[in-house]
Amino acid sequence: MPLKEKYQKQYEEYCEVKAKLEANYGDEKEKQRKLDLLQYQVNEIEEAKLKEGEEESLEAIRTKMLHSEKITEGLEEVDLEIGENAIDSISKAVRALEKIEGLDVIYEEKLNNLRSIYYDIQEFSRDISSLKEDTEFDEEERSKIETRLDLIFSLKRKYGNTIPEILTYGEEIKKEIEQIENLEEYRNALKQRREELEKSMVILAKQMNLARTHNAQVLSNKITEELQDLEMKQASFQIQVEFDEDNHFHKNGLDKVEFFIKTNTGDDFKPLTKIASGGEMSRIMLAIKHVLAGVDQVPILIFDEIDTGISGIAANRVAGKMKQIANHHQVLCITHLASIAAKGDYNYYISKKVENEITKTSIEKLNEEETIREIARIASGEVSNIALEYARELRKSAA
Repeated sequence: MPLKEKYQKQYEEYCEVKAKLEANYGDEKEKQRKLDLLQYQVNEIEEAKLKEGEEESLEAIRTKMLHSEKITEGLEEVDLEIGENAIDSISKAVRALEKIEGLDVIYEEKLNNLRSIYYDIQEFSRDISSLKEDTEFDEEERSKIETRLDLIFSLKRKYGNTIPEILTYGEEIKKEIEQIENLEEYRNALKQRREELEKSMVILAKQMNLARTHNAQVLSNKITEELQDLEMKQASFQIQVEFDEDNHFHKNGLDKVEFFIKTNTGDDFKPLTKIASGGEMSRIMLAIKHVLAGVDQVPILIFDEIDTGISGIAANRVAGKMKQIANHHQVLCITHLASIAAKGDYNYYISKKVENEITKTSIEKLNEEETIREIARIASGEVSNIALEYARELRKSAA
């Protein structure tokens, strides 16, 4: 298991143990009140003697009760038609076939079929009679079922949406009762586990610190090289990894990581957020992203006016690095430099105009010829033949 993943797994358990230790049942009176409440809930659930599937069964019986009159009427009508009409008619038909069964085998066959039907209908009639008996409910039975369903509803409202949930809740509060009754022993076990986790996490955090300190130096050197390649010749980048000796654990270990930079020889290193200008920040970000291009999980990168304060060689190098980053990420760049715009796979022209005293911004995707004209315009200020030829050369070199 990777070092950081192993640490984070222990950190999650550590947080759970801390939360349990911080849970406070108050003084002795408060603890007893909590115990009394939990015990009342356990007793209420256990005395109900709930069974899974019981509610559905009772609901089915109650439905029969609510429609018992309608069911009884229907069954009586069926019983009347079959018992007094169908069976009597088939019995007469059987006797008629018995008179001629010896005259032809076909009559004997039909007689046997009819006798089978007669027996089936007799069985069906007995079933109907039995069903009629099942629809006979007295008020006492009806009252018991309603009372039982009311009890189940009351318990569901308090302890869970279903009988299995209620039973599970009952088991959980039994465990909580046991914890409260053995609170000192329980807390001592938690403290011991917390200490074990702290010792283990310190060891893992120190191992991560060694790895981070080494890689921070490697990364600092690479980013410094990138910055110098981007015409920030005097810049130096430094990643500082500070280990927390007071063991204030967090999900990534015990390290505080901060980026520092100095842009001029003789300057002191200062936090990146306090020293870099907008244009410098864009180039620093470009340097970092170029170094991390193969492993960075950020899908889209946006560079706004990364060309501020640069031209010539620096602009070409910025453009080249963005082109390389685009092999791993979607790169969006707002620029006024021809050498950067020429590297784009797709170019869009953004413009503003005022209509009816309202400023509107529009964006238009350019085709290849339009792209060349726009590169020529921002390169020389006008679209001349020389500017167009220069723009075409830039596009060729960018391919």
